[in-house]
Amino acid sequence: MKIRIATRKSALALWQAKHVADALRPLPQVTSVELVPLTTRGDEVLDRSLQKIGGKGLFIKELEAAMEAGDADIAVHSMKDVPADMPEGFCIAAVLERANPADALVGKNLGELAQGARVGSSSLRRQAQLMALRPDIRVEPLRGSINTRLQKLEDGQYDAIILACAGLERLGLEAHISEIFSPDQMLPAAAQGIIGIECLEDRTELLQLLKLLDHAATRTVITAERVVAKQLQADCQSPVATFGEIDGTTLNLRAMVASPDGRKIIREQVSGPADDPEALGISLSGKLLDMGAAALLAQTGTDE
Repeated sequence: MKIRIATRKSALALWQAKHVADALRPLPQVTSVELVPLTTRGDEVLDRSLQKIGGKGLFIKELEAAMEAGDADIAVHSMKDVPADMPEGFCIAAVLERANPADALVGKNLGELAQGARVGSSSLRRQAQLMALRPDIRVEPLRGSINTRLQKLEDGQYDAIILACAGLERLGLEAHISEIFSPDQMLPAAAQGIIGIECLEDRTELLQLLKLLDHAATRTVITAERVVAKQLQADCQSPVATFGEIDGTTLNLRAMVASPDGRKIIREQVSGPADDPEALGISLSGKLLDMGAAALLAQTGTDE
C-alpha cells in the first residue's frame, strides 16, 4: 500500500509527518510513503488572531480537502489543533505516544521577569493562567512558526514567550527553555504533545493498518480530554485546559476554566476506571458547568 501524508509546511509539522512516515515504512503492508506538504490559511494569515479568522481548524481544512480529493491518504496533526468535533466522514485513526505535555517559558524564568514584562502567547488558556501567577505581566499576541516566535524574542519584541515543550524538544530546541511549568501552574491544553493521524472513515483497509500505530494509553487520555472540551463547547482558543494521567487502572483527569484575565479560575478533578474515559470526561465537564464554567467562557472576547 502506498501512503501519501498531507502535512503543513512548518518545520514542526514536517518533523511530525516524517516521524509518522518512519513508523509506517517498516510495516509489511506499506510499499512506499510520500509527504504532501500544503499551505493552510492558518499559516498564511499571521497578522490577525486565530479566532478572528476562524479558529485553529484552519490549520487542517486544506489537509482534509486533499484527502477528499484523493490527493492524500492521511493527514498528520498536532492533536491540540484538531477541533473536538470531527467533520463528517473523517476520524482520528491513530494517536502516537504522548510527548512532554507541559508548557515552557522561553527567555527568562517567571521570577526573573520584571514588573510589567511583555510575554508573548497566542493562547487565552496560557494568558489566563500566566496572569493568575503574575497579574502584573502584559501578555501580547504571538503568531508564527516556532522559529519565527524565537526570532521575535531574540529581536527584543518580548521579554519572554510561552511555547509547548513537545515542539521545542522535537526540533532539538530544548536548550531555549528557561522554565517548565508544572500542571499546577499551567495546565496543558487538551491533547497537547500528541500526534494524531486522520483519514477518511470509509478507508477500511487503511484504518486497520493505522490501528497498528495507535498507542492505547494515549488514546485513553486524549478521549477523556477531548470529551471535556466538547462538552464545554470550547474551541482551541478558549481559556480551558484539561489533562489526564493514568495510574495503573485509574485515570486521573483534571481541568481548568478561566476568565481571560486570570482573575477567576475554576479547577476540578475526577478519578475513575481508565477503561471508561468518556464517562470521566462527561462527569468532569458536568462538574465544571455546575461551578459556573459557561458564564466564564461567555466572557471570552474576540482577541486571543
